[in-house]
Amino acid sequence: MKRFYLLTVALLGMTAAVAAQGSAVYETRTVKSSILNMERRYAVYLPPGYADSDRSYPVLYLLHGSGDDHTGWVQFGQVQHIADKAIASGAASPMLIVMPDANTKVKGYFNQPDGSFAFEDFFFKELIPHIEKTYRVRTERRYRAISGLSMGGGGTIYYALHRPDMFAAACPLSATTGSDWIIRQGSKFTDEQKEAYRKRHNIDVIFADAPKEQIDAFKGIRWYVSCGDDDFLYKDNSLLHILFRDRGIPHEYRVKDGGHTWTYWRMELAVVLEFVSKSFSQF
Repeated sequence: MKRFYLLTVALLGMTAAVAAQGSAVYETRTVKSSILNMERRYAVYLPPGYADSDRSYPVLYLLHGSGDDHTGWVQFGQVQHIADKAIASGAASPMLIVMPDANTKVKGYFNQPDGSFAFEDFFFKELIPHIEKTYRVRTERRYRAISGLSMGGGGTIYYALHRPDMFAAACPLSATTGSDWIIRQGSKFTDEQKEAYRKRHNIDVIFADAPKEQIDAFKGIRWYVSCGDDDFLYKDNSLLHILFRDRGIPHEYRVKDGGHTWTYWRMELAVVLEFVSKSFSQF
């Protein structure tokens, strides 16, 4: 009986050790934002082994689309299952994945033209510093990447173009690429505010106005652009590919079978994890 008891205790201890080494997803954590004057939510994936080591990890910022919030990639994107599988197979490096909420009070990843809600400022000035203070993540550019779908794909593109010094890799999926939103705002903003916003969120304008050193900075990012062949944003993503090619921006462009669906994005998330992992170790 004593031997059975000891064996049971040993097995339970082994099970607990295995569980402790597994990954974890915290669906809702918060950071206080003085820029937005509110608590902002985010979800975070911690890789296997995080709780049992003192290692610092690379970080991927993963942006949701227009119809979701910070829980989208957790609930519908199956981020934990896909990341666990990619890491276990060796296709991806262990990394943190941070998924911010851009669907509270004002929807979107950019600053409002009148400065009334500055989400992009919050992202760079408050969220990233909070993550780097709260979790064991590497703070060098080479260990930071960004990706997202649809509206989050647009956020990925413009965050990388606005701050190429911050990201080793950018992976927009089924991305919105235009600035048509500002045109639909009517008289909410002044013409000057609309024009300034358009210039900052129009790829053609950004590339037309960018000096050589800025284009060179864009070239320093590893780009992965993907869109389904049945996606209504297929044309916009194709034009992004053409613009990148014409301006000599190295990138991988993939058109695969699929539409504007979670089926497509779950499939591509595994590819993104492998792609950014290569970026983390390339430099």
